Amino acid sequence: MRWLVYVEQHGGGFTPGSVGLLSWAARQGGSEVDAVACCPGATQAAEGLGGFGAARVFAADDMRLGRSDAQPHADVLAALLAREEFDLVLFETTILTSAIAAGLAARLECGLNWDLTHLELVDGEILGTRLALGDSVSVKVGWQGSPSRLALLRPNLFAPAPAPVAAAGRVEPLTVELEEWSQRIEILARAPYEEEGGRPIEDAEILVAGGCGLRSAVDLGLLAELAAVLGGAVAVTMPLVDRRWYHHSAQVGQTGKTVAPRAYIACGISGAVQHRVGMQGAEVVVAINTDGAAPIFDHCDLGVVGDLYEVVPALTALLRSNS
Repeated sequence: MRWLVYVEQHGGGFTPGSVGLLSWAARQGGSEVDAVACCPGATQAAEGLGGFGAARVFAADDMRLGRSDAQPHADVLAALLAREEFDLVLFETTILTSAIAAGLAARLECGLNWDLTHLELVDGEILGTRLALGDSVSVKVGWQGSPSRLALLRPNLFAPAPAPVAAAGRVEPLTVELEEWSQRIEILARAPYEEEGGRPIEDAEILVAGGCGLRSAVDLGLLAELAAVLGGAVAVTMPLVDRRWYHHSAQVGQTGKTVAPRAYIACGISGAVQHRVGMQGAEVVVAINTDGAAPIFDHCDLGVVGDLYEVVPALTALLRSNS
């Protein structure tokens, strides 16, 4: 089996989510994992990807690939897949990669599965896992009729993790030849998206999240104090956003964001599957809940059966006294 992971460039470096996807794929075993980078400076930047498990890195180094339109990237990938045979091409889901994967699937007439949360080999066949019916059940999906399979995985499922033994990471430059019609898009202006509430929660290494165990919007201040001591950010579940207690950009879960912080502290969160799909990539999960039978306790590394109104202030005070 040969897998190819598309690593996306943004803001002068590769996105953590796409590098995390590469490192996860390399840890699965049984497959040779290569990477492809399409951006200005790709040749130099790609040299570090061997440390995350890439056996080879195909580098398309061209200024025309620094734009946010998808078709030039699809040109590069289509040419690469015509030359090299891969059993699976993986993308972390973003606006750009969704468009690249869709265009590539149409050109190559190959199968594309999206919104996946997991991949596995079963009797030599690649199967993906997708959540359905409001993320209440998981279903297995596969591919038919094409040697190349394309897979879009949910964003931020995996944090970057250096490979136990660095792969070769041999960089192979790609000649960039773009179709004439792929260059017709003209970007007139570009402006950064201003995240409501400050730093995006997907960038925070520590998240303190609140759920229905909170009695009022004011009480989110307790979580904000703990997050400030830890150098983290506040996240919330959907009901709190529905009550207009907090902004949607901080919502974790099915209709919110997928995050993979180093630590996720769930305060007053029951742990419904719709929420868990958004935080299951966290390295360490700490749960604080008065209900010892809450589902969140089946998915945490450390559980505290207690009142968040007592536990959170005590934890904040303890951390402050030791800082």
